[in-house]
Amino acid sequence: MTTGNRPDDGDAIESITPEELKERIDGGEEVFLLDVRSEGDFEEWRIDGENVEIVNSPYFELLDGLPTALREDLPADRKITVVCAKGGSSELVAETLEEEGYDVAHLERGMTGWARIYEYTELDTDGDATIAQYRRPSSGCLAYLIVSNGEAAFIDPLRAFTDEYVQDLRNLGAELTYALDTHIHADHISGIRDLAERTDATAVVPEPAADRGVDYDQPVETVADGDILTVGDATIDVVHTPGHTSGMTAYAVDDVLFTGDGLFTESVARPDLEDPEAAGNAARTLYESLTETVLSRSDDTIVAPAHFSDSATPNDDGTYTAELGELADGMDALSMDEETFVEFIVSDMPPRPANYEAIIATNLGRESPDDEEAFELELGPNNCAASEEALTN
Repeated sequence: MTTGNRPDDGDAIESITPEELKERIDGGEEVFLLDVRSEGDFEEWRIDGENVEIVNSPYFELLDGLPTALREDLPADRKITVVCAKGGSSELVAETLEEEGYDVAHLERGMTGWARIYEYTELDTDGDATIAQYRRPSSGCLAYLIVSNGEAAFIDPLRAFTDEYVQDLRNLGAELTYALDTHIHADHISGIRDLAERTDATAVVPEPAADRGVDYDQPVETVADGDILTVGDATIDVVHTPGHTSGMTAYAVDDVLFTGDGLFTESVARPDLEDPEAAGNAARTLYESLTETVLSRSDDTIVAPAHFSDSATPNDDGTYTAELGELADGMDALSMDEETFVEFIVSDMPPRPANYEAIIATNLGRESPDDEEAFELELGPNNCAASEEALTN
């Protein structure tokens, strides 16, 4: 590597937007990241990928120059992208690296900007309704839009992206009829109330979820197992699937089953976020929901979950769905007997989502953070699955 001064002290450090970085990663480009957040923040949540090489060196350790150990980890012949929480520290570190002769850029808005990435893809289904999946790569959150004959419904929308949802409705020429949650979320702030307020749609939560003490300052309807909602020419069947929470509910539209946090494409739900002391009983309830309710459906049912983890394999179009028969054949947890299932699930749970108690309280209506506070609460991984590793063989 050739070291030396920056070519022009007046030149700004090269920056890259979160969207550009995501495009490079998705395109298979080899990416090298230097994450200068604290070790704890890095271990909890970072940018990953098969073609991503990442090194963590906290900013405060770089104030007096580059440590020798870090120099040994930095490539001399590749672009280094520096990442921090909000984009300020990364720019300063990038300046130091550039002065040392490295080819360097910094990530605009840092991990906060990364958390703003939101992707939309329409699913290929056998029904007449248009069904789109929204993906938040930073946390693995998935939401869905159903459009039929000029009417629409959202399932598990995120408050942070209400503006995007409203714009998409305009672009599609659809009026929102329902904004539904599958359960009381513990990893992100629900958007059903904001959407209802912006569009005059009906906010909907499962009846057992409302029984936990939902207290909204606006109207909300409840649905129970066996209920049917109508959106244009499409019907939404309500399927109670408790286990992850007492109110966990799936919604079925044509050949698609929106499983919420009950069943993912790589894992099953964790049972401890509503009542940690009752995790064992909840795991038994989850086993019953999966074996008797979910797995009784047709093998060609498309499972559309509310989350994906780093262990999940995306489809060719980037979406995260799978046929139920494939999951039944390939996921170990779905072939276990009840005792083995319960023991496995309760003994292998990852850390709970960051700020999950405050997020639950907000989604119940007991706390009212503003938009910025709400966004900060949900930064980080979702950790709603029973295991950090895939349960598929």
